[in-house]
Amino acid sequence: MRIVEMKERNSELIENLLDVWENSVKATHLFLSDDEINNIRQYVPQALKGVPVLVIAENENGNLVGFMGIADKMLEMLFILNECRGQGIGKQLLQYGIENYLINELAVNEQNPLAKGFYEHLGFEVYKRTETDEQGNPYPLLYMKRN
Repeated sequence: MRIVEMKERNSELIENLLDVWENSVKATHLFLSDDEINNIRQYVPQALKGVPVLVIAENENGNLVGFMGIADKMLEMLFILNECRGQGIGKQLLQYGIENYLINELAVNEQNPLAKGFYEHLGFEVYKRTETDEQGNPYPLLYMKRN
């Protein structure tokens, strides 16, 4: 696997990232309806273009298998293709972010217990909970910090 920081974010890359995002969300965010996913999908390209640090993971064939976004020591997003989950890609990405960008905080959907467990396994602990997500939707967020 290869980890690459993306300075240039052309429309082809954004489309590929959007495909990974949708694949991952449909597998892990079971609390979201298809309509909700389609609604959120409209905002993802702007988030991908606007996040200060965008890091992708490619497999040995050069295919995109995951990505993360970082802003001010906070993990803003981390998505892995469903068929590639459990292979250490998320861990490698997050460790890269911790080592290179000092990631020490993140927010995760409470209804995504596998993600919460993943972050706990890597040393993050919940310090705050909100009843809604950042858009005001009824999806509690857990804010986690690294010890």
